[in-house]
Amino acid sequence: MQRCLDLAALGMGKVSPNPMVGAVIVHDGKIIGEGYHQQYGQAHAEVNAINDALAKFDNAGELFKKSTIYVSLEPCAHYGKTPPCADLIIKHHIPKVVVGCRDPFDQVDGKGIEKLKDAGIEVLVGVLEDECKWLNRRFFTRVQQHRPYIILKWAQTADGFFAPDDNKQHWITGLESRKLVHQWRGEEDAILVGKNTVLADNPQLNVRYGDGRSPKRIVIDRRLELKNNLHVFDQSVETLIFNEIKTAIDGKNKYIALEDFDRYVPQYILYQLYLQDIQSVIIEGGAYTLNSFIEAGLWDEARIFTGETTLTTGIKAPKINGIIAEEIPSGKDHLLILYNK
Repeated sequence: MQRCLDLAALGMGKVSPNPMVGAVIVHDGKIIGEGYHQQYGQAHAEVNAINDALAKFDNAGELFKKSTIYVSLEPCAHYGKTPPCADLIIKHHIPKVVVGCRDPFDQVDGKGIEKLKDAGIEVLVGVLEDECKWLNRRFFTRVQQHRPYIILKWAQTADGFFAPDDNKQHWITGLESRKLVHQWRGEEDAILVGKNTVLADNPQLNVRYGDGRSPKRIVIDRRLELKNNLHVFDQSVETLIFNEIKTAIDGKNKYIALEDFDRYVPQYILYQLYLQDIQSVIIEGGAYTLNSFIEAGLWDEARIFTGETTLTTGIKAPKINGIIAEEIPSGKDHLLILYNK
């Protein structure tokens, strides 16, 4: 099952809004096939593992009859982008299935396990269950809470400031931290910033220092005061602009008007993102935007860089309480990772 998890993690940033899944087929104590869900809309982990064994062994069909397939998430039982994996396991007469955790998605939730058992297959559920759920915490959050998984990210000076109070750009962290942030961006579906961050930094919000695809961009611009020549409107990726004036589409720029911009703005935004199959969002600023999500309790992780520089005056960094997960160096910076209680 640990091998399933290691394989599944290779799909990070490529399979959303599907979950990351790994599968391993074992015969007589030896792995004969393995695979993972590599790309949204393409073959699931079980399919890739079975095909891997078929490619390696001429007698794979016979080996399957005395094998166990391990899979980190319950095999699907419905027709989606691909046929049901439970049917494929039944077709190849694999007599035992070990499942990491159940799939909370309504069209699966227990139905895959039930279908396997009805076919006479032995099913064991709950092996490394916590680890399997944690790997897919983004997927579980979206399905169970009807919102994306939220990661807050900011940098602060050694004396606790977020930015100068004149809205000028001020680099707090070093190159190593910036590269790490770009790598993170490639792992999430979207990146969100407020109007003031766009005005101060004119950010591209892409992954030019990292690997993977650039996330969708989300901008909060209540009165549509940002000019169209800024980087975030360059049509390079889908960009959602939340405002109170209009709902319209301009190429890859999509304007979404909220009914009420005075209350529950984080809640309204997250529900709109949920409806658009956005499974995870990394929020990078500014301080007002970050604080609004913190005050609403709508966050799951916080990744906070502290640099060596000081400002003495300026915009104070957000205050947040959570469970400390890691404290590690990032070049000359200090990185603190918190989880929401």
